Amino acid sequence: MTGAWRHLLRALHLKTLSRWTPKTCSSLNAGAFWTSVTRRGLHTKPSMPPCDFTPERYQSLAYSRVLEIHKQHLSPVLTAYFPEPLLLHQGHMEWLFDHEGNRYLDFFSGIVTVSVGHCHPKVNAAAQRQLGRLWHTSSVFFHPLIHEYAEKLSALLPEPLKVIFLVNSGSEANDLAMLMARAHSNSTDIISFRGAYHGCSPYTLGLTNVGIYKMDLPHGMGCRPTMCPDIFRGPWGGSHCRDSPVQTIRKCSCAPDCCQAKDQYIEQFKDTLSTSVAKSIAGFFAEPIQVQTGFGRLGSHFWGFQTHDVLPDIVTMAKGIGNGFPMAAVVTTPEIAKSLTKRLLHFNTFGGNPMACAIGSAVLEVIKEENLQENSQEVGTYMLLKLAKLRDEFEIVGDVRGKGLMIGIEMVKDKVSHQPLPREEVNQIHHDCKCMGLLIGRGGLFSQTFRIAPSMCITKPEADFAVEVFRSALIQHMKRRAK
Repeated sequence: MTGAWRHLLRALHLKTLSRWTPKTCSSLNAGAFWTSVTRRGLHTKPSMPPCDFTPERYQSLAYSRVLEIHKQHLSPVLTAYFPEPLLLHQGHMEWLFDHEGNRYLDFFSGIVTVSVGHCHPKVNAAAQRQLGRLWHTSSVFFHPLIHEYAEKLSALLPEPLKVIFLVNSGSEANDLAMLMARAHSNSTDIISFRGAYHGCSPYTLGLTNVGIYKMDLPHGMGCRPTMCPDIFRGPWGGSHCRDSPVQTIRKCSCAPDCCQAKDQYIEQFKDTLSTSVAKSIAGFFAEPIQVQTGFGRLGSHFWGFQTHDVLPDIVTMAKGIGNGFPMAAVVTTPEIAKSLTKRLLHFNTFGGNPMACAIGSAVLEVIKEENLQENSQEVGTYMLLKLAKLRDEFEIVGDVRGKGLMIGIEMVKDKVSHQPLPREEVNQIHHDCKCMGLLIGRGGLFSQTFRIAPSMCITKPEADFAVEVFRSALIQHMKRRAK
């Protein structure tokens, strides 16, 4: 998140649119790991915070049978983390339990989706209550839950963003937003940032600008990339340009309240407009942070776009909106919504069904009642500052960035070249964290960035544990490098 990003949008008047034992880690000698670390006097084994929840005994398919079925009948696309994929059994708030009863602190939240905690009691109760009343009815019939949810959600958004379309996933929401933008503008070209991920549907693959998702097949016509203001890897910006408690270590000539890099990024964007798109464009898709944001996770504001003083024409949301239940939404202005109805009849069989709306309402209530936005601000800032000390301590930690409970740690070969740390080395650090009971995510163009986005209910002791685990994994990695 950068000041340059905010000024880019303003200047062009474009709208933007979450019981451990080490026995599961058979590929790592856990005993040897801790002996080597403690012998060097660098660290001791991090002690996992307590949890007063006991999972049920796992009584389903054997692990070997799960692997066999997966190989025979599920997608052959390799997506599972770790050489020995985790077989998860149960969740409780910020904790996950595997089939052997091992406990993990979940700092990735199902790809930033479990916003208020796994199986949160209030969300569970709302789902169970509705399950016994009415599972489903399409929007050709009315039910009060969709209207109650629409009223609650719209109250959190500024005027004139008051018309809500409920759908099932983020990709579907972005698909619909693209259609809306084109129907309203009578134009086709849509711009998105390099490095952006907006989905894997045929439409949204055009907006997604990460090489591994691109195909040698026609997809996403009319979508054009532009440079993302990146003050760590990009050509401009530095230590005064980030809207975050932690700045990049790269120096720049900008004053604390005046980011000069914005002018260069604006000129680059003007070049995109002059060379790569039609004279009139349908829209510009942009993320406040180049991953999923919103629902209070950033702490300072409920919506990511508010951190940049930008009023969007369309907002898409998914992930944490349903705390893991398949749910998403597109919110827009009455004017744009009407332009869509003039072109086609939009209908979604499952969008806004009673179960989804009951769960969505409960999520909003929990965020407010438990002060989770404030907790994201306090605990997130606390953890960011501690992680920044690891960046100063280890040469391979190139950048720590983020806001609230949306944090990225970019791994590099060294701080001079900024070359990404090789994938196999990142894999090992990732695996070491898992073996100590911490689950974190991956991202970046080269899968070199660790993504930390726990449920918004986490505590400072849990943040301390996560930082200590990550530090221990880095220490062990530097020992391997020294051999």
